[in-house]
This record gives sequence, C-alpha cells and structure tokens, in this order.
Amino acid sequence: MSPSKIASLLIAIFTIFLVIILATRESGVERMRTHLVGEIAPPVSGMTIEDDFWSLDNQKGRWVLVNFFSTTCIPCLEEHPELVSFSESQSVNNDVRIVSVAFDDDASSVASFFDENGGGWPVLADDTSRIAVDWGVIAVPESYLVSPAGFVSAKIVGGIKRAEIENLLLRAKRKSDEKP
Repeated sequence: MSPSKIASLLIAIFTIFLVIILATRESGVERMRTHLVGEIAPPVSGMTIEDDFWSLDNQKGRWVLVNFFSTTCIPCLEEHPELVSFSESQSVNNDVRIVSVAFDDDASSVASFFDENGGGWPVLADDTSRIAVDWGVIAVPESYLVSPAGFVSAKIVGGIKRAEIENLLLRAKRKSDEKP
C-alpha cells in the first residue's frame, strides 16, 4: 500500500472516530461531568460591583447558581436574559440565589453591563481569577448548581435557558430529597 493510501486510511479512521465521539456526547445541562460534582463547593467570596461583601458560605440552606461569565462573551450575553428571568421567577420562594463571577473582565465594564441589562443578584468582578481557578473554569459561560448543604450538584457548560435551569434544579431537589 502506498504512503498516500495509508495516510488517507488513517485520516478516514480518525474522522470516523471523531464523528462517533461527537455524536454520542450528551447535550444540554448534562453535557459535562466534573470532579466537583458531588464535592463541597470551592470558596466564592469577595466584593460585589455594589461594594458589598458576598460569600457562598453565607448561603447555606439555599440553592445557589454560580455563573462564570464575561461581558465580551456572546453566549454569556445570550444567556443573561434567561438568568434574569430565572432570578425573577425564583424571587417568590426565595430559596435560590444566583451569583455571577466575572471571568477575565473589567469591573467597570461588568457594572455597566448589569446597569444596562438588569440582574439583581450579587456580581463579583474584582480579583476573581483565583475563584475561577479553584472551580476549574476554562471558558465561559460556565455555571454550577450548589446545594443548600454546600455541595456541587451540577455543572453546566455553555449558555443556558431558564427552563434548563428550572429542570436541573427540580432534578437536584428530588435527588437531595431521596438521600437517606
């Protein structure tokens, strides 16, 4: 067999392998498992864009959606109205909180973004690189659902819709109710 035929065969095998891997990947909120799921959530604390101190440790007893984002990220901009809608829908029960953590972004840009686009939840924008490293964030948007006991229940990679968050929360609540 000639070298060009061998190279073509190897490329074809690689392509088939890649297609199989991509075709069998899970989608939506279940698309990414992480070493953090089931573990105690890493720390999240700092000063918000409103100059208040916020800490995940102070949220025990509530579900928290930790959202890593950037104002220059198109999927982050697309998911923002969904987060606003989710936050507004949860204000009645008051058992779920959102905290946004800016990822490689300027605090003044973040503050302007929230002024223009809404979102009445805490937003950390200064000195957040350590938080992102602790959570293993590589790219945004990326979100984590933290249980009232402080454990990471789920990881969501990519933009998310309100209905996906609500379904994920419902499943996580049911799962936590089933534990002995």
